Amino acid sequence: MESKKNPKADISRNASLYFAIGLALMVFLSYTLINWKVYDKSAIDIGTVNMDELDDEDIPVLEPVAPPPPPPPPPAPPEVIEIVEDEEEVEETVIESTETDQEEEIEIEEIEIEEIEEDIEVPFAVIENVPIFPGCDKGNNTERRKCMSQKITKFVQRKFNTDLAGDLGLSGRQRINVIFKIDKNGDVVGVRARAPHPRLEKEATRVINLLPKMKPGRQRGKAVIVPYSLPIIFQVQD
Repeated sequence: MESKKNPKADISRNASLYFAIGLALMVFLSYTLINWKVYDKSAIDIGTVNMDELDDEDIPVLEPVAPPPPPPPPPAPPEVIEIVEDEEEVEETVIESTETDQEEEIEIEEIEIEEIEEDIEVPFAVIENVPIFPGCDKGNNTERRKCMSQKITKFVQRKFNTDLAGDLGLSGRQRINVIFKIDKNGDVVGVRARAPHPRLEKEATRVINLLPKMKPGRQRGKAVIVPYSLPIIFQVQD
């Protein structure tokens, strides 16, 4: 009877695979043996620590160093003592008493008191004697006040350039508020104006500064400063 081989039991079929595995195993073993290192244990010194020697070690103690003392202060200069002989005469200063007797008369020189003039301002509506505009010296205080207002109004109407508003492109009714003072000499000072345009303010200031010199206003017989307000109103023709 002829025996038959099992095709699965054929080893030659995987011979190349086994050869490759064996070859890899031999290469690994060879590499490991070549790099294997052996050390001499007698040459290794790990050292030992003697704890008794550490306890006997002396640690120096640092003492703080005291700062040097400050230098002594300089000696005081010796006092100069002047020796006066007993025979030398020393003049004594006699202080006279300033006390006076009750019966003694004391003369006091006259003291001149200089009066300081103050710049007093009295409103135009309540002043006792209004400033007198040239040509308004007749009549009572009320008539002079009315005459002065009329004269100033006519003066401004003649001197003021009303065409200036049209040149500036303004239209309609224009109002300029002017404030000035008549000082103790009768001169016009401190002119201030407020208008819709700076050019109008400048023109109003120019005209008011052209007012003539007046007689100053008086309060209780003394010349005083009198403030005066003047509205300037005109219509610009379209």
